[in-house]
Amino acid sequence: MKSIARSAFFAVLMLLGSTAAMADEALLKPFVLASKGPGTLVEKVAAVKASLLANGFTVAGEYSPYPDADILVVTSDELKNNAAQSEHGGFGAIQRIALTKVNDDIQVSYTNPVYMANVYRMKGDLQDVAARLQAALGKLEDFGAKGMTANAARHYHYMFGMEYFTDPSMLAVYGTHQEALDAVEKGLASNKTGISKVYRVDIPGTEESVFGVGMKAPSDAQKYMDDKYIMGEIDFRDIKSTAHLPYEVLVSGNKVYALYARFRIAIDFPDLSMMGSHSFMNIMSTPEAIRKALQQAVAKPLPGA
Repeated sequence: MKSIARSAFFAVLMLLGSTAAMADEALLKPFVLASKGPGTLVEKVAAVKASLLANGFTVAGEYSPYPDADILVVTSDELKNNAAQSEHGGFGAIQRIALTKVNDDIQVSYTNPVYMANVYRMKGDLQDVAARLQAALGKLEDFGAKGMTANAARHYHYMFGMEYFTDPSMLAVYGTHQEALDAVEKGLASNKTGISKVYRVDIPGTEESVFGVGMKAPSDAQKYMDDKYIMGEIDFRDIKSTAHLPYEVLVSGNKVYALYARFRIAIDFPDLSMMGSHSFMNIMSTPEAIRKALQQAVAKPLPGA
């Protein structure tokens, strides 16, 4: 009996120790609020660009998805080299910086590199990139979710039956890598479906390139794929998650992929409720609307189309 009691005692101690370790493990959140304060978008964008360049980042693209919002997409040798070591690592080859006018303040925020490295299952955790972004832009707080451990982020999906990182949509297949790249470039340049190119980053030593795309619905009937409409439904908190945009298209070998929206939106808004106001229910048609619009933009037209 004494032996059983001792075993039970030590089992309880181990359980308590494990629980304490989990409590001490940092919880990762999707975004970092760098600063907020008065000023104009034009002035702030110029200052942010200069600071990013001074800290080793390259601006790959810039766009304004809607009024009072400007987004810079950056990359670096470290980001691209880390991407080259992971399957579909191109999704993590960039970081997004958003400047959003909210009332009289400009909020400067950016994607959390460590969070993104984990949700995209990358080899490196991008701690150094996070430190350089903080040096360039500052850091007031992490935000965007209650937070999750690195392990939970690496295995994240919104709920049972929904997509993981390993379940992207295949949008098109071509004969060669170059043919796939040419088709995507041509499709995004035409902008026939409201999908336009924001940036392109090629991953060194691989047949992989990531494109950022802006999404603007050609008509109200197609609003569910529209950046402004989607963000108007889900980005409702005081601190804005504008750095969720833009969406990505990945050319890997001769195939063209996009993360399915039930994963891609959920990783940036993991605490969004399923039902009610400002919920996933309000954009229920969005995942398929995005997939179809992207596919139409990058797929080879059928004969006679």
